[in-house]
Amino acid sequence: MAYITCENLVLRYESLTVQKNLSFRVEKDDYLCIVGENGSGKSTLVKCLLGLKALDGGKMQFGDGLKRNEIGYLPQQSMIQRAFPASVEEVVLSGCLNGRAIHPFYTKAEKARAAEQMECLNITSLAKRCYRELSGGQQQRVLLARALCATKKLLLLDEPLTGLDPLVASELYSILQHIHDAHGIAVIMVTHDVECAVRHAKNILHIGRNESFFGSCADYEKSAVGRRFLGDSIQPEECSQCHDHGHAHPQKGAPENA
Repeated sequence: MAYITCENLVLRYESLTVQKNLSFRVEKDDYLCIVGENGSGKSTLVKCLLGLKALDGGKMQFGDGLKRNEIGYLPQQSMIQRAFPASVEEVVLSGCLNGRAIHPFYTKAEKARAAEQMECLNITSLAKRCYRELSGGQQQRVLLARALCATKKLLLLDEPLTGLDPLVASELYSILQHIHDAHGIAVIMVTHDVECAVRHAKNILHIGRNESFFGSCADYEKSAVGRRFLGDSIQPEECSQCHDHGHAHPQKGAPENA
């Protein structure tokens, strides 16, 4: 059974219905990128996945041992969040709050997990630094470490590359690929960069106002909606985030449709 199965979802933003009959699945080994126009319902879908908004129709089912509170979430950052006056260690540790019982202090196991994630993301040296003093790329690494403290199964990232320069964005893609491949953590990423999405993901969910697509990256590139959004801009071994810095990516094979 899939981690998440969505059937015929109806998504509304205020009084406006933005999606009808939206269906897709997220498998245990998936790397799914969600793309599409502004106002098509991507943020609303994220809220539904996290349980922050009730579905307006359809069915969403969690399976294969995944519980909703086991999703590690990396949200879009606001200016207020970027100026949060806490240490890196405190921010990363707060990711453990999602699955812990109510008690006043972090356990040794939780502190060890936070230290492990900081080491994994090469931010151990920043542990005592104030979060708001960091660069945008460093802040995203901290938030990713925080999200990893909350999960061993599934990461959900909402526009994690916004405001990052191409080199830092390319590094973040590499980190996510390592987390997915080496640690077996499924990834769902909302992104506006369709070119990079098809180079890094296994599957694409394109949410449009008039049409949607769910399937492999190879099938998306052949689809009508994929051809319209990609046009002739995508190159065989490069994406826009990596082009300026010479970071090439091998062409992915076509995975099975989910």
